[in-house]
Amino acid sequence: MADKPGDARYHKVHSETDHAQNHTEPTPAEEAAARAKEAEEQNALPYKWQQTIADVDVTFSVPGNYKSRDLVIDLKKNTISAGVKGQEPIIKGLQGELPHAIIVDDSTWTLASAADGTKTVEIHLDKVNKMEWWPHVVKDAPKIDVSKIQPDTSKLSDLDGETRGMVEKMMWDQRQKEMGLPTSDEQKKLDILKKFQAEHPEMDFSNAKIS
Repeated sequence: MADKPGDARYHKVHSETDHAQNHTEPTPAEEAAARAKEAEEQNALPYKWQQTIADVDVTFSVPGNYKSRDLVIDLKKNTISAGVKGQEPIIKGLQGELPHAIIVDDSTWTLASAADGTKTVEIHLDKVNKMEWWPHVVKDAPKIDVSKIQPDTSKLSDLDGETRGMVEKMMWDQRQKEMGLPTSDEQKKLDILKKFQAEHPEMDFSNAKIS
C-alpha cells in the first residue's frame, strides 16, 4: 500500500528536505561572542591580512634599518614562508601550507618605509580560484567566518553582468555551505522534489536522494 502524508516514511522525507527551515540561527549574544573571539584571534597574529575575491594581501613590520636582503620570503603554489633571516618565520604554519593555491608568477612582495620609522613587508598573493574567500592565510591559523564577508560593491560593479551574477551566486552558495544549508542548485532540486511530493502524496519518497 502506498504511503500517505500521515505515514512515518513520508514524514522522514520531509525532515530531510526541510533541513533549511529547521536550521537554528545563532542568537545575537552568540553572534557577538563569535565576532569578538574572531577579532581577538586575528589581532593576536604576528601579521595583518585582508582579501578581495581575487587576491590576498599580508603585511607585517620589521625594524627600519632592515633591507630586502635581510628577509626570506618564499612563495610557492601551495605554501608560504616569510620572515627575517636567521629567525623563526613570521608567516608559517603547517609547513606554511596555504588554504588554496596561488599563481606564483603574479604574487609579489615589497618592503616599504612606514610613518613610524619602521618598515612594512607587503605580500600580495594572487588566487588561482578567484571565486572563493579564504578563511585564513595558513591552514593552522585561526579562521574567519567567510559567510560574514561583505564584498566591496564598487569592485563588483566593475564586472560584466554575467561575471557579477556568477560571483554573487558563488558567494551566496559559500555562505550557505558555511551554515550547513543547501546551495542555490541544491535548493532548486529540493523545491522540485517538494512540489512533486505535494502533487503525488500517494507515492513513497522515503528513499529519495538529492545529489
